[in-house]
Amino acid sequence: MRQMVLGVAEAGAFTPLWSDRIEEEWARAARKIGPEGETLARGEIAALSLRFPEAVVRVPPGKERRFWLPDPADIHVLAAAVSASADAIMTLNAKDFPRNVLAEEGVSRVDPDNYLVGVWQAQPALVAAVAQDVLAEARRLSGEAWEMRALLRKARLPRLGKALAG
Repeated sequence: MRQMVLGVAEAGAFTPLWSDRIEEEWARAARKIGPEGETLARGEIAALSLRFPEAVVRVPPGKERRFWLPDPADIHVLAAAVSASADAIMTLNAKDFPRNVLAEEGVSRVDPDNYLVGVWQAQPALVAAVAQDVLAEARRLSGEAWEMRALLRKARLPRLGKALAG
């Protein structure tokens, strides 16, 4: 999923934004996949800094205090979005990012699959090219003969997989 989303961003469809804290959470969460997980995640974060040098959002100290979300641990994500004047937060976590709460701050919530299908509808060649690159890389890394629809379903992008395979 990350490769598709960031590939579409790199192709110019949208500008990704995140905070240092989001990067740190990613690196810490990667420890769960094994001892090398955090090291790999930190390497990916460094590479993303080169690909998207303007992506990191600075959240002013204390800004988080004015926000509320069902999971207080997610407030920093909303604070980063508002600080950057972002249009949306891309997440699968609908429960902890209620649309009505986000709307009060001028931010919407978008599901990655639905969002990418919308980009595909507007710019099919762009999304298809990114998907082909992701598919080729998945085949290279795994040594398996992945098919587009199966790969994107595994990446939790089933609607996009169906659209591209159809």
